Amino acid sequence: MEAQNFDRLFTEILQARTRVYRAGSVTPLQRIALPEIEAEIFVKREDISPINAYKWRGAYNCTAVLTEGKDVGTVVAASAGNHAQGVALAARMLGIEAKIFMPMSTPMMKQRAVKLHGQEHVEIVLVGDTYDQASDAAKDYAAKNNVPYVHPFDDLYTIAGQATIADELVLSGEGPFDYVFLQIGGGGMAAGVSSWLKLHHPNTKIIGVEGIGQACMSASLKHGEPVTLHEVDTFCDGTAVKRPGALTFQICSKTLDGTVEVTNEEVCAAIQKFWDAKRVIPEPAGAMGLAGLVKFASENKDAIRGKKLLCILCGANMDFGKLALISAQSAIGANRRRYLRFHLSEKGGSLLGLLDRIFTDVNVTEFQYGKISDTDGYPIIAFEAMPQKIEELQENLHKEKIEFQDVTEDPDVRYRVINYNPSLFRHPVLLHVHFPERKGALREFMRQVSTIANVCYFNYAYTGETIGRALMGFEFEKPEDHARFYEIISQSPVECRAVPDEVARRMLAAA
Repeated sequence: MEAQNFDRLFTEILQARTRVYRAGSVTPLQRIALPEIEAEIFVKREDISPINAYKWRGAYNCTAVLTEGKDVGTVVAASAGNHAQGVALAARMLGIEAKIFMPMSTPMMKQRAVKLHGQEHVEIVLVGDTYDQASDAAKDYAAKNNVPYVHPFDDLYTIAGQATIADELVLSGEGPFDYVFLQIGGGGMAAGVSSWLKLHHPNTKIIGVEGIGQACMSASLKHGEPVTLHEVDTFCDGTAVKRPGALTFQICSKTLDGTVEVTNEEVCAAIQKFWDAKRVIPEPAGAMGLAGLVKFASENKDAIRGKKLLCILCGANMDFGKLALISAQSAIGANRRRYLRFHLSEKGGSLLGLLDRIFTDVNVTEFQYGKISDTDGYPIIAFEAMPQKIEELQENLHKEKIEFQDVTEDPDVRYRVINYNPSLFRHPVLLHVHFPERKGALREFMRQVSTIANVCYFNYAYTGETIGRALMGFEFEKPEDHARFYEIISQSPVECRAVPDEVARRMLAAA
């Protein structure tokens, strides 16, 4: 990008100051404590804004420039969620209409939010399966009907509006920051914030953060021009863009000092860090900056020690249905959870023996096991511990010559596919098992019943409750042993309830 073009951008950023604060106020800059990182960490709270995301800035600024003082009654936009809310808010405040194209997969929560902000001023058009398809439809409509298109990132006025984030950082009195981590989708926020910060604090290192599977800016920077990804991972839907903007690429190629790519699991871990530190739950894209900061800090400990680091919590408009997945993946992303598949002899007490020998000092969070052989068993056990403890555990397994595989990333584990052969179960009993969620409680129960029963099916996942819940199958040498088994249960702290007959028949493949 030429110097005169930067001058024009800087002029527009100053002009944006006069517009965006009609729609919202300065957002807080807060410290966040992460004990594992030896640096001062700041977070810009864009989740505390009129639409719970930063997009109100660029959307309002661009819409105002395109419509104020002009004979324009309608604008068109495309968005996966947050930009749509910003345009809807702008349309209502400016007294115009907005036609917003969104992917058909857009969660109802985001559709409702758009209607809430725009009220009768907004019409939602659901089209396509991705943002790019919705964007193509919106641009086509705008061209055919000669109405302005409010671009979510690749527009000078949109970029200038997003840059007011950086203006607030410069005026905060907390800078200059040594490292700033900016999430990138199409690049609008990264372009605006990085250019303004570099102007005022040229020694600040700006690191772009992208998700693995959607890193279009990194690919473009390596190629020397904007490139289009063949496909894009949509877990972080707010940054799921196949191609960066031409203008945002030009700016970022001059202002970024590097990029870092993060996994979905690392993003989930960052969401948990926000919850632990601030009791806030960002959307995945909103936590991507912190995920990049954490990853960069872990790989560059000497460089960041004692420095000032900044990230932006850029949005908190998350579909509630994602919470379960995020919770399950956060420990993996923080390198605190592993799923190991073991090879044991299929004889009574072998699983209990493994737990007693190896897992006495770690937190077991999942069991996945089904009997598939009379001689060999393959239980999958998930456990959580600090990374150093995980390494020690695996070293101990090797020392004990216990066969295991790390299956953390395997699809059957992720989707909880538990293989079992019910024809091998001997006189089985299937039970809902409820036990105190404390260390050793389930193990004590298994030890009590191991003299008379053998586990043939085990499905347990920690839910955060004080009561653990498992679906378990037990097999016996003879049916007469059932009575003694239930007697042992009655004298234990564990509560058991029989699986309904119809369900048991399905599980046992019985006629």
